Amino acid sequence: LLVESGGGWVQPGGSLTLSCAASGEGLDYDAIQWFRQAPGKEREGISCVSASGTNTHYADSVKGRFTISRDNAKNTVYLKMTNLRPKDTAVYYCAAKSTFVRTLCNVGSRSVDRWGEGVQVNVSS
Repeated sequence: LLVESGGGWVQPGGSLTLSCAASGEGLDYDAIQWFRQAPGKEREGISCVSASGTNTHYADSVKGRFTISRDNAKNTVYLKMTNLRPKDTAVYYCAAKSTFVRTLCNVGSRSVDRWGEGVQVNVSS
């Protein structure tokens, strides 16, 4: 079970850090992706981190502003979001992809094994 937290309302230019915690399971062999879905738009992959934590990738829309990281000892993945813009308003989801190749992840892939339920992020003044 994946559970996201840390969402909420923030003014443009502000920051939030989302968490994706695994309950009842380890994440040592899971690449983790963050997706978001804005109203009326398709769900898009915005970031991923390999199971080992050594490789990360970002969509162009968030590159330089968002940072993904993980703490496997805590079974938790984080998404630090800075310089937030109104266009970042969306429901944010984390997803896990089981893999034995612990150094790879694919930010654009929708082939995942487990989804979280999502957390709302609102960016407005």
